[in-house]
Amino acid sequence: MALKQLQKEVDQWIKNHGVRYFNELTNMAILTEEVGEVARIIARRYGEQSEKESDREKDLGEELIDVIFVVMALANQTGTDLDKIWTKRLQEKARRDHKRHHNNDKLK
Repeated sequence: MALKQLQKEVDQWIKNHGVRYFNELTNMAILTEEVGEVARIIARRYGEQSEKESDREKDLGEELIDVIFVVMALANQTGTDLDKIWTKRLQEKARRDHKRHHNNDKLK
């Protein structure tokens, strides 16, 4: 699914269920909170920190989708067309990072 379509779906959801967009600063705080929830799962499930009983039922996929949802909302309310930028940014990263990653002994 194209990013443009995801942005439209988020916009429709907000208009139908959320009444209106939260302001950008509120959404930034919500994004930080959602990323923190992802970090908590990763640290406990895949890292060295022990997982609490209450965390075992948390779904990493659901938390990642929450992050994507808020990113789409922020893109919508700031007029950012993520679909348009995706290919350009991926090409820039490939040019910048290709040799760097291939020459990284830690990755061999």
